Amino acid sequence: MTQPDSNLSATLPLMQEVSQQVYPASTLYVVGTPIGNAADIGLRALNVLSLVDAVACEDTRNTAHLLARYGISKELIPAHEHNEREAAEKLIRRLRGGARIALVSDAGTPAISDPGARIVDAVHAAGLRVMPVPGASAVIGALSASGLVNDRFHFVGFLPAKAKQREAALVELRKLPATLVFYEAPHRIVETVDALHAVLGAERQIVFARELTKLFEEIHRCRLSDAAAWLAADAHHQKGEFVIVVEGAPAAGSAEDAEAERILAILLEECPVKQAASLAARITGQKKNALYDLALRMKEQG
Repeated sequence: MTQPDSNLSATLPLMQEVSQQVYPASTLYVVGTPIGNAADIGLRALNVLSLVDAVACEDTRNTAHLLARYGISKELIPAHEHNEREAAEKLIRRLRGGARIALVSDAGTPAISDPGARIVDAVHAAGLRVMPVPGASAVIGALSASGLVNDRFHFVGFLPAKAKQREAALVELRKLPATLVFYEAPHRIVETVDALHAVLGAERQIVFARELTKLFEEIHRCRLSDAAAWLAADAHHQKGEFVIVVEGAPAAGSAEDAEAERILAILLEECPVKQAASLAARITGQKKNALYDLALRMKEQG
């Protein structure tokens, strides 16, 4: 006979401890909610959502459905990208009257590539209190499963949709040594990966974190040169919401790199890119693909 009560009995003291914590009035609680799996809700988040007077949310239908799964019913106040200023004024009036209000997004934490930052800023400016209630994070989840070793990361979010603007944004990021983290939608994943390959080169590692915490979750790591082929290999590889993690720029400034760049610069004055890279590889002993990517970038930069 199974004993499902054992885990519950262990959780009850934690719930009692959470409920005994102080949750001040006139406070905006920024609450992290699950990014896919409804079981990833935190105990503090459940407690706060149960005690607040209202919940400001990106989409009232989505939030109503989420709260219903936990047996919670609250007044819902629309707070999305099209009404943030008006919503902030309404919330501030309620907070000044002593209300506790939770701010949530459709998934994850508000104000991180989601609406909410302007509301939080306005509440601070009004001299009112803001308290975070952390929860699941697609960015941190993807980084933790990427295996890319780096003590720094740069969260970009969504790249521009237009090709020229996207390329310009990537050129600015190209030399950053930090691991790069992007969000992307399924209908743009192919063109984004093509742009990453074109601007960042073939050698860097890329990690696709697709549908995190959901039924069809998938983590795939490969070189940027192989990324397009992986996407094309299976139609399912292009479905769902993506977090893309890309290896940062290699450490620059070594004597070998400087010499390779000097040799390439000379060769490019007389030879096509492919031939210059091939000759430079024979002279320096470095990888031809990496030198080819470097030669392309040098050509682009004039």
